[in-house]
Amino acid sequence: MLTILDYGGGNLKSVTNLLDSFAVNYIVSDKEKDLLNADRLIFPGQGHFGQVMASLTTKGLAEPLRKVILNGIPFLGICVGLQVLFEASEEAPDVKGLCLLKGKNVRFTQGKIPQIGWNKINTTSANTFLKDDFYYFVNSYHAVCDDPSIVSATAEYHIPFTAAVQVGHMTATQFHPEKSGKTGYDTLQRWIKG
Repeated sequence: MLTILDYGGGNLKSVTNLLDSFAVNYIVSDKEKDLLNADRLIFPGQGHFGQVMASLTTKGLAEPLRKVILNGIPFLGICVGLQVLFEASEEAPDVKGLCLLKGKNVRFTQGKIPQIGWNKINTTSANTFLKDDFYYFVNSYHAVCDDPSIVSATAEYHIPFTAAVQVGHMTATQFHPEKSGKTGYDTLQRWIKG
């Protein structure tokens, strides 16, 4: 079963609208048992790093989420769903992330913040399902990975930054595929098909 994580925020409707167009079976849940029984898991992110981590902790979802990802269930994180995989963020300096990836999220220091709009990504050898194309971004922070080999795509906003990461079954994008038109549609379809 494809499970969409409902942590009390995020971008659920845009993701479920797209999934409905695929005629794929899925559930939206904030229950530990549904996370643990997921065959595939999408974390539709939107929001503040500290508030998202607080919500995951309050709902008792942080540890089950870590367990599911570490157990090898295919996982797709979107936007803040990428950022919480890391150890920390300048957005909430006293809050720990899920600590599944080494590194932290830092704020852009140039240009209009947040960057909002279309940006071209450039994939790397770590990537298996993204295409070099334009995707829709809304972000003030970006991940700085201690291990550059996990970066599956980069983009540029005054500086090069991490647009996506991939480590085996765990993938995450800083951009919003569900808001990226046909490119995003095709991307999510490829991920669902494995």
